[in-house]
Amino acid sequence: MTRAVYVDSFSTDNPLNGLVVGDIAASEPPEGYRRVTVRASALNHHDLWSLRGVGLSEDKLPMVLGCDAAGVDDDGNEVLVHGVISSAGWEGEETLDPKRTLLSEKLPGAMADVVWVPQRNLIPKPGELSFEEAACLPTSWLTAYRMLFTVSPAAPGSTILVQGAGGGVATALISLASAAGFRVWATSRSKDKQERARMLGAAAVFDDGARLPERVDVVFDSVGEATWAHSLKSLKPGGAVVTCGATSGSAPGADLNRVFFLQLKVLGSTMGTREELIRLTRFLVATGVRPEIDEVFPLDQAEKGFRKMIDGDVFGKIVFSH
Repeated sequence: MTRAVYVDSFSTDNPLNGLVVGDIAASEPPEGYRRVTVRASALNHHDLWSLRGVGLSEDKLPMVLGCDAAGVDDDGNEVLVHGVISSAGWEGEETLDPKRTLLSEKLPGAMADVVWVPQRNLIPKPGELSFEEAACLPTSWLTAYRMLFTVSPAAPGSTILVQGAGGGVATALISLASAAGFRVWATSRSKDKQERARMLGAAAVFDDGARLPERVDVVFDSVGEATWAHSLKSLKPGGAVVTCGATSGSAPGADLNRVFFLQLKVLGSTMGTREELIRLTRFLVATGVRPEIDEVFPLDQAEKGFRKMIDGDVFGKIVFSH
């Protein structure tokens, strides 16, 4: 048995109905996997989707939640877990593996006292980062790093717009981009979150859907339906929108006339590679940038963190200490 946060049933209307915090039978790890004693894990929207049965099949229940973990391996090394699990025999970039999976989809996730992962999914945790800070990185911060430095065509000095300041990806984008020399603008419907975005490095903040003083080079959008039209209208001719998710819904109007007439680019980005995660940790050490942590809860109080995310009362990351 191991202490864990897991889902044992799905509910679209009341996702917390299926959330359990307690002991669960430990599963047998696949051959060649390494054990990590988890010191901290982090909450993502992926976990809320799992509670609703999106991306997780009923035959996998009960399933330990969580894609993000930092801890100690059996040799005493402080490690960070890369949550993208490639399929057997895959040798290319792991984000392009059509059979890839994330922790908590087919294999037990990170919100447990122990998690098992392939050896290649472990990277050294820099001593400069706390376990709580490191646990923020493998999903939202890695997603932001890849969007900004691998997928986006914009260079430092460009003007970029981050939609929906407050979430894990958005706060990471603001922090990383401002530290790298981008001119960062951000939107939020909350005045408090707008001001906190300024504190992270945003040069200007705006209400959701507001007309901007000028059009931008790239828009970073993880919101989806609620912001999509504004994202396209905010771009310069030839500009790009980089999207990594759709927390408000995934079926926005394409506005193809605008896309082809202004020669806009729509670029998708998913998670990140092991090497990008290593570079992200080096970037944080070199710049002094650290993840914005909204609140740290003991693992036994994980339901409070889930409820806070559902209510939308979050700026940065929610972390669980183990």
